[in-house]
Amino acid sequence: MIESAISDIKQPDVALRPPSEVMKLDRLGSLHPSRLSFTRTLVRRMHAENWRFDPVRKSLDKDGFGNLIYSIHTPSGPLSFIAFSTQLDEKYRTDRVIAEQWDMSFTLFNGEATKSDVERLGKQVPLQEAGRLSNREIVLSRANRSVRLFNSVVDSLATGKQPSASEIASIGYLTRTTAVYGNGKFGLMDFDQVKRVSPFGPPFQAEMLTVYMARQLSLDLVDHLAFCRGGERSVKLSRSLRRALGVGNATGLGMAPFLVSHPRLIHQWMWLREIAISRVKSQKSVTDSVIRRCNALLDRIKAHLNQWNSTDEQQAERIRVLKDEIVKVQELTRTLQEEKYPWVNLTRWAASNASLECTELIHSVMLELHPELVDDLDRFMGSSEAHVNIDSSMSVEHLKSHIERRYSWALDIDFDEKSAEGQFWYISAEKEEPRLGLRDIDPGSELEMRIHVARDVVELYESITSLSREERQSSVLYFLLNNPQYRYIVNRIHSLIEFPYAEIQENLLDAGCRPIDLLRFKLATFGATRFDPKSNLWTRITLFQGAPLMDELDADNADDWAFPIVENNS
Repeated sequence: MIESAISDIKQPDVALRPPSEVMKLDRLGSLHPSRLSFTRTLVRRMHAENWRFDPVRKSLDKDGFGNLIYSIHTPSGPLSFIAFSTQLDEKYRTDRVIAEQWDMSFTLFNGEATKSDVERLGKQVPLQEAGRLSNREIVLSRANRSVRLFNSVVDSLATGKQPSASEIASIGYLTRTTAVYGNGKFGLMDFDQVKRVSPFGPPFQAEMLTVYMARQLSLDLVDHLAFCRGGERSVKLSRSLRRALGVGNATGLGMAPFLVSHPRLIHQWMWLREIAISRVKSQKSVTDSVIRRCNALLDRIKAHLNQWNSTDEQQAERIRVLKDEIVKVQELTRTLQEEKYPWVNLTRWAASNASLECTELIHSVMLELHPELVDDLDRFMGSSEAHVNIDSSMSVEHLKSHIERRYSWALDIDFDEKSAEGQFWYISAEKEEPRLGLRDIDPGSELEMRIHVARDVVELYESITSLSREERQSSVLYFLLNNPQYRYIVNRIHSLIEFPYAEIQENLLDAGCRPIDLLRFKLATFGATRFDPKSNLWTRITLFQGAPLMDELDADNADDWAFPIVENNS
């Protein structure tokens, strides 16, 4: 089990940043991908284990509609990626989860799919939520073409020309996924079975592999359509441009409540990231080789920032500031070798002089330069949310003291202020997806989701402080017999005693809460780049841009694709 191996983790000399610093929304909303992000750990694993990918079937008509199957050979057994490309009327094209039709749909299948499997899936997979899957399928997903870029790339290739690199850089993907389902939804294999019978143990690796294969699907589709339109004069998309393309995604509120309902997993992600950062900070000096790689990486980041565009005014301004700050960071690296504990000094400078975007970018750079201090942690990125029985010997006074130590951030919130409960979260009846409402305007607050940890803690604490000293010496179990309404929050507090990074230390009901920060935290952990918020409620991102292609995974530099850029082909 993961928990039993935690003691194997080598602890750093430099202290970790406290949860009170890193578990704030503004910082979580400034994170960048790192070596511990799931896209990176998946690619490293595929490289280390020599995974092989073979096209098994390509049955497409001249318009690109039909069926494609890829076989994936892993040391734990074969997988199949089974995709269906269908005609989509433009009036039904939307990135919203409520869509009912898509350009393409696909599933990750455990094993080699038979003809009868493909026939069954051909009837069910294009239906997505309306279909039913079996426990042979691990992931279900769908995608739409990025119409402008997809068609432009096909048109160029059909006439024998490579598409414009600047146009590819401006968008970064040929298709956008609108949902990636797993963990037993719609009849899919549940996660416990996934861990037992498939190659996937760590969380979200199956989903990330599905997105990686969706990228390959989009590349093969444009080559096929270009040949159908241009014949012998057509050309295939160049290797450099293929690698420069990722998969887009539009992500909304559906992702946010996960971070509250999986607190131990969130602890694991942030705790391991902080261990990795502190390990690097514990280095007393840096070598010439690290300095050279640092400067090369910062040069790449400057180019990456020039290609990271956002229509959101706030994010666009953050990128502009970051461009100036990276120049200063590169200047400071010239003196790193002259200092003891150079990374401590650099991050101390950033904490006092740079934006949160820059500070967290520096941390990602540090991890990139020291794989020997980071990569062993990726196997611990999962965690169990198993139920924990409340300690019957714990006194109410002990619980009160623990709340004061660990939840002081919640006790500082004044819930008498109207704005402190300005928003509420609920599940829509139509799509069973999270939504955000304004308490004084929108109906449904009586159906709000249990995402209000801070308010629950404050109400519990106020109830405890109203007790006499003698009553506070009684057991928590006796207290709950008389106050059963606090059972949930007491159990949550008790079950997270050993998990200091488990709670997002903010009031998620506050009128000023920005759910977009929650989305960026999770998406950065996945490995997303090019964050482009469309509001405080949803964002577009890109996954696997710059990642090695299926036939490049055995290259020595297969893991060198952080902060991807599109090279100019003019």
